[in-house]
Amino acid sequence: MAQPSVAPELVLETETGSTVMIPGRDYHVGRDPMCDIVIDDDRVSWHHAVLKPEDGHWTIEDEDSTNGTYADGRRIHEWDVGPGTVIRFGNPADGPRMTLTGRRPAPARRAPERPSAVSMPSRTGTYRQPTTVRPLPTRTVRIGRAPDNDLVIDDLVVSRRHAELRALADGSYEINDLGSHNGTYLNGSPVTSAPVGQGDIVGIGHSAFCLVGDQLQEYVDTGEVSLDVQDLAVAVDRGRKTLLDHVSFPVGEKCLLAVVGPSGAGKSTLLNALTGQRPAGHGTVLYDGRDLYRDYAELRQRIGLVPQDDILHAQLTVRKALTYAAELRFPQDTAKAERRARVDEVIRELGLEQRADQHVHSLSGGQRKRVSVALELLTKPSLLFLDEPTSGLDPGMDRSVMHMLRGLADDGRTVIVVTHSVLSLDVCDRLLVLAPGGKIAYYGPPEDALSFFGFEEWPEAFEAFDRDTERDWAGEYLASPFHGRYVADASAQPRQPRSEPVVITAPPRPRSRGAQLGTLVRRYAAALSADRTFLIIMIALPFVMGAMARALAGGKLTLDTAMNALLILCVGAVLTGAANAVRELVKERVIYQRERAVGLSRSAYLMSKVIVLGVITVLQAVVLTLVALLGVDLNAPGGEGVLMPPLVEITVAVALLAFTAMMLGLLVSALVRKEEVTMPLLVLIAIVQVVFCGALLKLADTPGLEQLGWLVPARWALAAMAGTVGLGRIVPGDLTKDPLFEHSAGTWLIDVGMLVVLSVLFGFLVSRMLRRHEPAVMRK
Repeated sequence: MAQPSVAPELVLETETGSTVMIPGRDYHVGRDPMCDIVIDDDRVSWHHAVLKPEDGHWTIEDEDSTNGTYADGRRIHEWDVGPGTVIRFGNPADGPRMTLTGRRPAPARRAPERPSAVSMPSRTGTYRQPTTVRPLPTRTVRIGRAPDNDLVIDDLVVSRRHAELRALADGSYEINDLGSHNGTYLNGSPVTSAPVGQGDIVGIGHSAFCLVGDQLQEYVDTGEVSLDVQDLAVAVDRGRKTLLDHVSFPVGEKCLLAVVGPSGAGKSTLLNALTGQRPAGHGTVLYDGRDLYRDYAELRQRIGLVPQDDILHAQLTVRKALTYAAELRFPQDTAKAERRARVDEVIRELGLEQRADQHVHSLSGGQRKRVSVALELLTKPSLLFLDEPTSGLDPGMDRSVMHMLRGLADDGRTVIVVTHSVLSLDVCDRLLVLAPGGKIAYYGPPEDALSFFGFEEWPEAFEAFDRDTERDWAGEYLASPFHGRYVADASAQPRQPRSEPVVITAPPRPRSRGAQLGTLVRRYAAALSADRTFLIIMIALPFVMGAMARALAGGKLTLDTAMNALLILCVGAVLTGAANAVRELVKERVIYQRERAVGLSRSAYLMSKVIVLGVITVLQAVVLTLVALLGVDLNAPGGEGVLMPPLVEITVAVALLAFTAMMLGLLVSALVRKEEVTMPLLVLIAIVQVVFCGALLKLADTPGLEQLGWLVPARWALAAMAGTVGLGRIVPGDLTKDPLFEHSAGTWLIDVGMLVVLSVLFGFLVSRMLRRHEPAVMRK
């Protein structure tokens, strides 16, 4: 019996490139980024046609496309094709054209369009042609954003004077970073100065440069990138609990992928692993062929992440929020006009023109989510991740947000959205369903998912995940044709098994902490000044507490009034300082985590809080003291303080106490997980200060209590004020025989010095606590 002949190999050519068609598989044509032949034309259907090898020849079959498939000017449904066949899609006259030719001789296993002399071609973008090619320089070439550079890169994340490629006397080359904001990279690693050899890749912003023969080739990341997830696994509790169980799937260019699954299925774990926030313990994430974990320092600027909670200061207007974000993310040398132009561009892109000058807190949930996305689009990321963007939105807003994401993907980005909502999955290109235990239950077109599971509605499927705990969801998918077509055969990247532990290179430290600090101070001051409730409390509190202290003090500090007046000053300073700060870090935690991931300096962030809140707190303390004691006879020995006038010394002590209480408030804010618990803790702080300040209990020479009092700021402030007025003389007794109450310069300096020491200690602890809440890669 004669064996059927094998269809010949053919070369399929389109305007965007060529594909070698090998018999043994079908080739799908359409706008879907996951098709084998992608034609980006509105006249082409998502799944337009399929080329099939049959007995000795190839056929093309139209897949019920909207605008049709044409050969010889006629619309066809099924047609035999071979060398010389010309097919048009969508229009017989000027629709996108496909031409078939015979197999061309080519070097074995050579990838099309890959620059053969590049030692690490994946770092230039998989199968990309260079954007520009120029002769190798014979002198030093300066690279940057400014027009007067020898090599100009029109990219706002690139500094005006970014780097120099130096031609050395021996014919070799060297790359030198010029103190750029976002760094210069050699083969994915940050460098300040390093030799560059043939085939090495120099990364600057969204561009990569390679020395190939006598050419300098440039490759630009335009956003149309793929993501290949290979065998990701995450386990905790020393491997006893699995959060992700060897997950693999490809994501094509301009693809919108939705990730769904029941609670505890590992969606957030997957998101953290894909973005590098918390790398997987096993497996590889390939960003257009590049190992994301290995090259994270360079690639993090190309990844946008919109968390579930808004990453915005609600008191600011949309335009101001985006403007401050642009200042932080773009180099310090970016002109104000450049930043303003980019902000206006993303406002237009997201349809926010009518909301640009509206305060964020007054926007609807869907509009706030658009602003969060706009903030991430400032740096033109190629990969955009979103965590529950439709959480809490009504069905109309849900669909609006998903259509916005569809448009972002169509404009040339890869978008991955983790969601609980199944209302708008039809706008997505691919759907990933995770089963409990972090296993893939399905990956493929959204419209086929329910029929694959055997259900008619999504609630039934989610109930089954929880109910049928013994069902092998992952095994069923692995054995299905869907896995073969959409995972095993769809990956364009070679497998890159990882045998060594995952190690991420820490991003370079920001070189513009001073500029960041200035921006953060201005942004924080603007946000506080726009918060009317905070302003009213901030202004009223010192007057109220001061009036109470003055009522107790009367016209002169005496046996009956002195202790109570000084105690109220302590309580007022503690409440004022701690209340200012106790919510400020926890309420901005999501904002801090995201900004830290893209290069925010921890010290600049903390110092911005200390400076703004410190100025406010000290001013409040001065008002508190003056309202309480101005014009009151302080009854100091001889009318003199130990070093300065009595009122000045008391003001210094109260101001230092308020500042130290503010630092303690920041520490509490860094420790807690929820903003709601800060107010009870504020009350506890005030009670502790009252009890251990030395006005109610005898602390001196009382083991345990005395040592505990050393950590209480009010203890030292009360002692400094008592020393100034000679409290032991005014109010004789065991309480006032405290050695720290002495009316002497040495004792007073120790008292105020300890307030400074406690402020520094609290500040150090705040910095350590902030580190705990950062992405894992930023803690190095």
